[in-house]
Amino acid sequence: MKTNINNIISIVVVLVVIIGAGLFYWNPMQGGDAETMGSEKSQELSTLKLDPQEFVTVGNYRIRTVMDPVTPETGVHTLSIWIRDQNDQLVGPIQGRAVVQFEQDSNEIPINIPIELKSTQPGQLQGTVTLEQVGEWALAIDIETESLGHGDLILGFKTGEPGLTQIVSTPSGISHYTCAMHPSVKSATPGACPICSMNLVAVTHDDVTSKTITIDNRRRQMIGIETGKAIHGDMRKEIRAVGSVTYDERRLSNVTLKFDAWVGELSADYVGAQVKKGEMLFTVYSPELLAAQQEYLETLKRLARRGSDDSLLIAARQRLKLWDMSSWEIKALEKRDRPREYIPIYASSSGTIVEKNVEEGGAIKMGETLFRIADLSQVWVEAEVYEADLELIQEGMAATITLPYLPSKTIEATVDYIYPYLEGDSRTARIRLNLDNENGALKPDMYAEVKLVAEFGHRLVVPEEAVMIAGDSRVVFVDLGEGKLKPVKVKTGRRVNNVIEIVDGLELGDIVVTSGNFLIASETKLKAGIDQW
Repeated sequence: MKTNINNIISIVVVLVVIIGAGLFYWNPMQGGDAETMGSEKSQELSTLKLDPQEFVTVGNYRIRTVMDPVTPETGVHTLSIWIRDQNDQLVGPIQGRAVVQFEQDSNEIPINIPIELKSTQPGQLQGTVTLEQVGEWALAIDIETESLGHGDLILGFKTGEPGLTQIVSTPSGISHYTCAMHPSVKSATPGACPICSMNLVAVTHDDVTSKTITIDNRRRQMIGIETGKAIHGDMRKEIRAVGSVTYDERRLSNVTLKFDAWVGELSADYVGAQVKKGEMLFTVYSPELLAAQQEYLETLKRLARRGSDDSLLIAARQRLKLWDMSSWEIKALEKRDRPREYIPIYASSSGTIVEKNVEEGGAIKMGETLFRIADLSQVWVEAEVYEADLELIQEGMAATITLPYLPSKTIEATVDYIYPYLEGDSRTARIRLNLDNENGALKPDMYAEVKLVAEFGHRLVVPEEAVMIAGDSRVVFVDLGEGKLKPVKVKTGRRVNNVIEIVDGLELGDIVVTSGNFLIASETKLKAGIDQW
């Protein structure tokens, strides 16, 4: 009896299995609803259990990547990518792209091969690539979904060696989940809003965990990463300018006449002669001046009884003064009581004759410059500075001057004047320095080298190699240790002596990358390869 019951149970089990299998295959054959079939398929896949150890965290995703064959060689390979969210649920629809890059010699352009990825089923992308070189390769993967955003992953592999090695990935950045209509609703896990039943959206961190990238030691050595430190330092910029010695224009005087004349005796007869104020330079004969002297003497005799304050006498005397006869010369004329044919012309100031346009016996026209006398006890140095440095220079600023013919001697000076215009051709500005020259060592037209130092005070600085320029942004990679690097946007100030002032973005003591920045940026995105397709 027991044997019969067992046989009946076995037969029932077999029948149930056969009927179930028949129903499974019969429904599709009868042209069942394709949409319902797809929904059942998705539900089955969403509960697919993959080994969590084979997944890596990339932003808001967990990704598993397999290269077939597992040991890469030259030839065709199949790349399969499984994508999950942080709760190990398959996601979709997914937009993805990938590129492999072969590292050639440093002086050659890398080989970049794009991979066309297609969605083979929910949560999976697949594509093929042909490897034509033996050696080390990098594999960059970009994925994006509407709900979870963007993620990057860079892997490395080598022909002849099995498996893939993670190099860089976008770290997880989910802080919490919230409702777009009700921001006060927050949840640590995705789900529905208890108020309006809308799906909660992910909110990402904006801190270290959402911005750091990881580069292993092997890759750091290949890139050649070096670091420096953000320190406080006295910022100063040395400005060098080239100039020349020139005359102090305030100590120049010209000798001219207000009448036509002829030169008689010439005392100052060469350029470079030293003269003193009141010293005779030359004598001149002028019919007009002779007539004026005679007229004055006659007026003096005719109006002597009226006194020296007579208006006619004053006018005659003033005429002689306007023709540069001094008061004592007029008194000598009165005492002599006869005109002088050759009138001496005297130096109006002491100095050196630097220009001479007169010869004995020569004719002179009124207004001509006969002599130029320069007082060289003080001279100017005029130097040219670049337009970019002009804002750093101020009147009264200390300067050091050296002369090529006296390289061991320095002269201390200050900026006396900054000219209010630029030289159009060279786009430079002129500055002026005032120097004492009692010993006459400084001679006009000598070349001079001027050094000025602009002090900016105590500032936070980093080596200039640490700062990357990306359009209007300035980016620094901060080394956090354990292979983690954080790109930080900074606000920079002045750049002097191979350092850059950091106005905002870094703290004292931060370790920054000073070598390999551009390769790190390239490593992060493999831009050279991805931007080509």
